[in-house]
Amino acid sequence: MSQGISAPDAATATDPHPAPGPAAEDGGGLWIAGAGGVGREALDTALASGVRVAGFLDDHRAGGRVRGLPVLAPRQIPDGARYVIGIADPGARQRLAPLLAERGARPATLVHPRAVVAPETELAEGCIVLGGAYISSSVRLGPHSQVHYNATVGHDAVLGERVTVYPGGNVSGSVLLEDDATVGSNAVVLQGRTVGRGAFVGAAAVVTRDVPPHTTVIGSPARPMPGRGGGA
Repeated sequence: MSQGISAPDAATATDPHPAPGPAAEDGGGLWIAGAGGVGREALDTALASGVRVAGFLDDHRAGGRVRGLPVLAPRQIPDGARYVIGIADPGARQRLAPLLAERGARPATLVHPRAVVAPETELAEGCIVLGGAYISSSVRLGPHSQVHYNATVGHDAVLGERVTVYPGGNVSGSVLLEDDATVGSNAVVLQGRTVGRGAFVGAAAVVTRDVPPHTTVIGSPARPMPGRGGGA
């Protein structure tokens, strides 16, 4: 797993809502990469947190406006701007972050004021935590990870880079979600399990044993989907 979560600029949460400060430091406002559903939810989170948003970054909608804000191509981000990537697909986040870094842009961290982030929890830059999420004590979230609304992450869990926990997902204590892993809506990962790099836990699945890398699992108990990661 990447060591990004221990980078020097990772934020340690001592306040339940630590994120607005870094984003608000940029006088030009926060840029949101992705103008689709998650991007607009990131906008809602920023507005609820009092963070000014400058606009969206989206190749497909560049030149237009979304929710009244301008949309630029990602390469047009102003030098030195702060941003978050509001796209659920971890592959897209992996592609966009280096491109934005080339422009001197820096990732911010965005936490909805109705989310709970317990003490001794580290949120690396680029994380998005939506309303109603609950992140328990001593959790570590790697760069550009996302915890969506009403999802829960238990004590001592470790989320690598670009991990996604979809709405209602329940990640139990001491779970390891490796880089680019995704936990689907209302899925459950039981205590101490590991979900491998790039693996996908389907909606409402219950993970009772470790999930190998790049494997899609479904059902209760979760089993590999035929043709997706091997096994029937």
